[in-house]
Amino acid sequence: MSGTTTAAVRLRRRAAGAGANRWVVLLVLCVSLLLVAVDATVLHVAVPAVTEDLRPGAIELLWIVDTYPLVCASLLILFGTLGDKVGRRKVLLLGYALFGVASALAAFAETAQLLIVARALLGVGGAMIMPATLSILRQVFPDRRERALAIGIWSAVAAVGAAVGPLLGGFLLEHFWWGSVFLVNIPLMLISLPVGRLLLPESRGTGDGPWDVVGALMAAAGLFGVVLGVKRLGGGELGALTVVPLMAGAALLTSFVRRQRRRRHPLVDLRMFARPAFSTSVGCIVLAMLALVGLELIAAQYLQLVLGLSPLETGLRLLPLTFAAMAAGLAGARLLRRFGPRRMVCGGFCLTAAAVLTLTAMGGEDNAGLLLFGFVLLGFGLETTLFAAYESMLSEAPPEQAGGAAAIGETSYQLGAGIGIALLGSVMNAAYAPGLSSVPGVPASASAAAGHSLGEAYEVAGRLGGPAGVALREAARDCFVRGLHVTLLVSAALLLLGAVMAARLPRAMQCEAPAVELPAPREAAQSRVSA
Repeated sequence: MSGTTTAAVRLRRRAAGAGANRWVVLLVLCVSLLLVAVDATVLHVAVPAVTEDLRPGAIELLWIVDTYPLVCASLLILFGTLGDKVGRRKVLLLGYALFGVASALAAFAETAQLLIVARALLGVGGAMIMPATLSILRQVFPDRRERALAIGIWSAVAAVGAAVGPLLGGFLLEHFWWGSVFLVNIPLMLISLPVGRLLLPESRGTGDGPWDVVGALMAAAGLFGVVLGVKRLGGGELGALTVVPLMAGAALLTSFVRRQRRRRHPLVDLRMFARPAFSTSVGCIVLAMLALVGLELIAAQYLQLVLGLSPLETGLRLLPLTFAAMAAGLAGARLLRRFGPRRMVCGGFCLTAAAVLTLTAMGGEDNAGLLLFGFVLLGFGLETTLFAAYESMLSEAPPEQAGGAAAIGETSYQLGAGIGIALLGSVMNAAYAPGLSSVPGVPASASAAAGHSLGEAYEVAGRLGGPAGVALREAARDCFVRGLHVTLLVSAALLLLGAVMAARLPRAMQCEAPAVELPAPREAAQSRVSA
């Protein structure tokens, strides 16, 4: 057998082995993503138990909840680009280890301060894991058709994790103490660490030039300030503690962009944004998350405070949204091949806008059929948009920049979520509060307090009692429903803006065969001579 033939046989065998293993790699990556997605929401139902046990102050309780997403969002670019430099598998495995240690620390925390530190470490671990999973997936699936299917499965797992978090937390709290919501991570991490070390391939970028440590820290600090400011805006805080971080963060990010443009070997290659498919995909992710998170928050309040459902019943009502998102993720690859990125993202936005407009028919009485239809349409439309946008963004980025591109996508996801809560929450408050300014028989001070939120209005109504309390409760309920309708209309307008933006995406899914490494000319000549 000739040297050329022998080399070809070896190449085919290696390719076959890689083909057999890449779906196992996807399974390991999905388990990693599931843990991080669950941990982002599992604490929500445990907050009352944590408050009763650790007795945190109001500010401490806020940091217990917000530290994880704040730290995770601010460090995504840092660790995404570090993975490109030193190896994505290495960063992912270190994230596994840190996530497990931080979970144990959080589970057995005896003070609020220690729990805040543990949540911050969980955020660091999550920032290591999230972009690494997507960038390794980009490397393991060089063929775009298979990669689209893998990203669909990946996004479906993310939807499952976000929905499972509160349900898992509720189950654990019924049988164990609040620390069990963190302790559940440890056995899975103990399995993922050796399995990941054995099965995951190592990959990195070109490695040209030094890693920009100063730029990475500027990006982290800037994102921390912006996300913190946006979160405080969402909570209705407009003081110096909101404005200063927001302005400082924006200034740092502006300086970061200028620094990257000047450097010969930038941390993030901003030329990616010059590609319409990449920049448009990032913008679509922001808009889609802006709509999703704001609507989920308001829908949860509507279900509990207007319809009077329990937290568990509320979670079950929102499950169809998750199942529809899972279905869209699993069907995404086939839809993308048939319709292409432009029509798929545009159609997803239009479908979501139709769902939002349908939900404007919600009133003071429960309409289970309407809610089911609206949530299914909403989940399918949004996941269709997110899937196609993520796939286009990742396929458009060069393989050596996979970690940075994945980090940009995840950062856009987090920023969209934060902006959504701030923007739609502000619209809701602006539409809700004025209607309570002149409720007959209700003092002005009580009306002002009731205008902060529907939950506070119910508390004020309970203290007033009598006809005035009943009138305030009914007025607040009606104002909330009217404010919800206004918020849904604003959200629909933003979604239609996303549909227009999607016109810049490619019409068809362009698939290229993965490159096959050919022997060097000298090696080929030697092979022919030996033959």
